[in-house]
Amino acid sequence: MPNSLGEPIADPFVEVALPVPLRRVFTYAVPEALHGKLACGSRVAVSFNRRKLAGVVVSSRAELPEGVKRALSVAGALEPEPVFTSELLRFLEQAAKYYIHPLGEVLRAAAPALPTGAMKRLRADGFLEPEESLPGQRIAHHRTWRISTTNAEAAEIRLGARQRRAFEIVQASGSAWLEDLRPEIKNPRAVVRALADKGLLTFEEVAANPDPFFRTPVHRDRPPTPNPPQQLAIDSIVESIHARRAEPFLLHGVTGSGKTEVYLRAIDEVRGAGGGAILLVPEIALTPQLVGRFRARFGDDIAVLHSALSARQREDAWQSLRSGRVQVAIGARSALFAPVADLRLIVVDEEHDPSFKQDEGFRYHARDMALLRAHYAGAVCVLGSATPSIETYHRANEGKLRLLSLPSRATGARLPEVEIVDLRRHRHGPSGHALVSGPLHAAIARCLDAGHQAILFLNRRGFSPSVRCSGCGVLAECPACSVALTEHRGQGVLRCHYCDFHRPLVVACPACGAKEYEHLGVGTEQLQQSVEESFPAARVARLDRDTASGEGVEAVLDRLRKGEVDVLVGTQMVTKGHDIAGVSLVGVVLADQSLAFPDFRASERTFQLLAQVAGRAGRAETPGEVVFQTFQPDHPAVRLAASHDYERFYAEEVESRREVGYPPFTRLVTARVHAGAEDEARRATGLLAETARQHAAVREGAVQVLGPAPAPLARLRGRYHYRLLLKSPDRKLLRQVAALLAARIDRGLAPAHATLDIDPL
Repeated sequence: MPNSLGEPIADPFVEVALPVPLRRVFTYAVPEALHGKLACGSRVAVSFNRRKLAGVVVSSRAELPEGVKRALSVAGALEPEPVFTSELLRFLEQAAKYYIHPLGEVLRAAAPALPTGAMKRLRADGFLEPEESLPGQRIAHHRTWRISTTNAEAAEIRLGARQRRAFEIVQASGSAWLEDLRPEIKNPRAVVRALADKGLLTFEEVAANPDPFFRTPVHRDRPPTPNPPQQLAIDSIVESIHARRAEPFLLHGVTGSGKTEVYLRAIDEVRGAGGGAILLVPEIALTPQLVGRFRARFGDDIAVLHSALSARQREDAWQSLRSGRVQVAIGARSALFAPVADLRLIVVDEEHDPSFKQDEGFRYHARDMALLRAHYAGAVCVLGSATPSIETYHRANEGKLRLLSLPSRATGARLPEVEIVDLRRHRHGPSGHALVSGPLHAAIARCLDAGHQAILFLNRRGFSPSVRCSGCGVLAECPACSVALTEHRGQGVLRCHYCDFHRPLVVACPACGAKEYEHLGVGTEQLQQSVEESFPAARVARLDRDTASGEGVEAVLDRLRKGEVDVLVGTQMVTKGHDIAGVSLVGVVLADQSLAFPDFRASERTFQLLAQVAGRAGRAETPGEVVFQTFQPDHPAVRLAASHDYERFYAEEVESRREVGYPPFTRLVTARVHAGAEDEARRATGLLAETARQHAAVREGAVQVLGPAPAPLARLRGRYHYRLLLKSPDRKLLRQVAALLAARIDRGLAPAHATLDIDPL
């Protein structure tokens, strides 16, 4: 019989989950030196197929499995304590079963990375040589400069452009860190030294937290008084927390309604009771303002989990959470796996956001798995959104989630007025640009004249989404992907946004040799140029994947918050929960763009995007104004987003889903197949379709099999992609057919490869 989780193992054999694409565990013998030293959740080194791998002990047994005569011994323990708590290991085992994914790969995705060279540091007694004892190993301390202004006036001193900009950045807040200058100033150390020599700045070298989320000091806040709907939501959640009921909630609040304050109050109650909490956000790099609010309320005793952490920083955060020294973890989808001690609350902010779905490897959805982990931990789960996913709101209407509503903005400000501009009638405005209509141009002018700020949203980066040869009309396409190349004029290249292939902008057409191209469509780079030309006095910035990464995101947003940017042009990055008091105008340049995607959720995604970006306007005392430019002004997603009417949109959308049999009324499973040749991908997908049709549920029509069919991107990174879709209202039968496909995949489809995606987006 297997040991209960967390107890030292006394049996002579253990079952180990390994990070290999096999849906099974492997039996190993426990050597004498490790008797009583391992537990379920321990990470161990073992030999597998003539190489050494790190696996996780998931159970133990008194005898070898039937038919097995001998077992290799565990080579050693990689940590002195189990890497997974009992609660977390049980949850991950259930997650692997739900997604029909190899347990070892799930555990690898959830665990912190092993220290470099860990496998080579195993001693003869089966334990790891401490890293600190190795020669030449030292913990690196981060040193930086704290820069301050003096009382000297810069007006009388001649400064270069970089010196002037650096002085302005520091002067704006009185002090700054060296890292604050890096996004805008080349070689900032030399620039600061020069300004110090001129008596304008002073600096001192100090030890600093290398994590950018903790670099800037924050003042502790004074919690505001909740309004009645907020207080009702807080009381309901807190009551469940104290009663230790694993109750799931949907907090549906309009943009600016104060959902974050509800989260803060609930987490404060959990901390006061000695428990732990997890806050999941769609993209941690885009929410530094949210982290700042949590630091202002709770201090720096929170763990912010993000991809820029070093292995040591991640290990430190992991141990701090496990020990209970730190009680709150904040991060994107993988923070769901944080080993929070005495977990009592999980919050999923912006639960509708598609970035909560992992698209490669272990294809889990963090929102759905948050509900599962809360269930196993006996914790409360709160899903928050101004525009909940159709599936989530349907669950709430069925009573599977308890619905809490925040119907108005916390400040009392009104939701912004939205003007719909029909681009079929309103073409070029005064600027002559195809996607800056007269009404939008006039709105920008009014906004700037009033001294306010504007955000212009266009979900296409680059200068032109595609270019066409003027001689023969052939589109410039990626040689490895079935997509057009995007023109990036500032970089002088055509670039693929999937595999990053790029080539010079001016090159002979491979079809006819001509070197003249037509520019098709508009991207953020071209839009920024048009706004700068139309409003030369305005300070225009751009926020997209080309201009901002890591700390650069916060640098752009910080300039916006400080009033150093008048117009921010950006992609979807500008819609992610930013609260900028000075923004009174939001312009959506092409509101119906996402309706063209081959996806049954296209209407839902469009509504969510429009409602979210519109919510960035008028969040302070100044009334907000929003302009939707569209070629489809009567489409429900556009029309109802303009009237801020989520309930009516949900009612219309859910009825159309019912008619065609899509979620939430059916469940979906996708088999994704890829190969180096198209016929190989098609053949392997056909074999999976034949396997599925052998099941009685498929023959009787209880489970539909759609495909094989090429994927929307049929060729990606040089490989051909095909899909098979399973669809059924009966979850049990659907999983039976999916299990058949998993077994067929495990037997091999060479030279093709296949994976299953449960609940695909």
